[in-house]
Amino acid sequence: MAKMTPRTLSGFMELLPAPQQQMERIMEVLRRTYSLYGFTPLDTPVIESSDVLLAKGGGETEKQIYRFQKGDADLALRFDLTVPLAKYVALHYNDLTFPFRRFQIGKVYRGERAQRGRFREFYQADIDIIGDGKLSIINEAEIPAIIYKTFSTLGLKRFQIRVNNRKILNGFYTMLGLTEKSGDVMRTVDKLDKIGPEKVKAILVEDFAVSASDAGEILKFIAIGGGSEAVLAALEGYQGRNEMFDQGLAELKTVVRYLADFGVPAENFAVDLTIARGLDYYTGTVYETTLLDHPEIGSVCSGGRYDNLAEYYTDRQLPGAGISIGLTRLFYVLGEQGMLNPDLPTAPADVLILPMTEDLSAAIGLATQLRENGIRTQLHCEEKKFKQKVSYADKLGIPYVIFLGEDEINAGVVACKDMSTGEQTKLEPPATIYRIKAGLAEREKGAVILG
Repeated sequence: MAKMTPRTLSGFMELLPAPQQQMERIMEVLRRTYSLYGFTPLDTPVIESSDVLLAKGGGETEKQIYRFQKGDADLALRFDLTVPLAKYVALHYNDLTFPFRRFQIGKVYRGERAQRGRFREFYQADIDIIGDGKLSIINEAEIPAIIYKTFSTLGLKRFQIRVNNRKILNGFYTMLGLTEKSGDVMRTVDKLDKIGPEKVKAILVEDFAVSASDAGEILKFIAIGGGSEAVLAALEGYQGRNEMFDQGLAELKTVVRYLADFGVPAENFAVDLTIARGLDYYTGTVYETTLLDHPEIGSVCSGGRYDNLAEYYTDRQLPGAGISIGLTRLFYVLGEQGMLNPDLPTAPADVLILPMTEDLSAAIGLATQLRENGIRTQLHCEEKKFKQKVSYADKLGIPYVIFLGEDEINAGVVACKDMSTGEQTKLEPPATIYRIKAGLAEREKGAVILG
């Protein structure tokens, strides 16, 4: 029988054990942080009925979706976590309590061209707050705090949460008489960082028939800078000319007002009028987060406010606000930039026990005692040479090896070697457990990401 060459499909990430442990650490930080803010975990099916996923779709979504037939069923793999959330909330509306706050970390699938840092299967990490009929602006003010807490806990320091409000932009374009073209204008302006102001102006004038003077006004408007307070002060000069603009400015002021109370330092936040977000369903506050020392990475966390999450599934008004982290891409880029902390333990166990006796009762009992104390423990009972067993622990990076022979059993002690220092002790089990726990706590002190 001919052997098949094993391979991983292009655009799919498959990690070795050590980097997988690093990925799991990041996910655990996200879970803990989101839980601190009262979000409940949620999981939705990877496969949905195609008509459910494509209710809002068409265009690029339909081109990228993985779609297939199974019997008479027309099925598809989810391409994001937001559409399944919309279905979930509409379906379980009567069983949920609002505002409904959920987080979800799960794989999504997009059949786009695989390239460096872009994957066809990847993890997204989302949070969303869904209201019933109404949703307080305070939720939009809290989201920068969640972003700040998440990335600072991971170990990042030099990042910036950039915030704008779509109502300000829509109101401004209405003042210029560009209401019908506002979507095209915002999608073009969203490319400013990539293509520069001259090309943005050229696209506005040549592709969307915006007058040269209006294009100049747009570029002048989005160039307003000088810190959040200075931007807000400049925006006040446009007040009174459009109701939507005034509402957006009031919302943006509320978001900025509560930043310090929510614990967000000024240096990690900026009002940026270039932020529009490409998706049309954002209707209020919009967010993008960038790493200041790595602008080439682009946004590592984005999202915003939308007026009606589940409009394709129910007549109920379900406004929401949320953010999403493209976790697989972020992990890939952080690894490529050497920003994943190599000193944090990635071993599958904290302790490897090497029984030196035929009767394994004592070794099994010790393993049970260690596990009851929260110490991840592995028994090595294979018929290997002693040197090979120690090498096994060394290759996996297991920090402690315990040797348990007749002498140790009779004396009621445990011979324990610290693999990083070479120090070996013979102590009673409680003292050994204390030593191991102290050592593990010291090893765990670093952050996952090198800021």
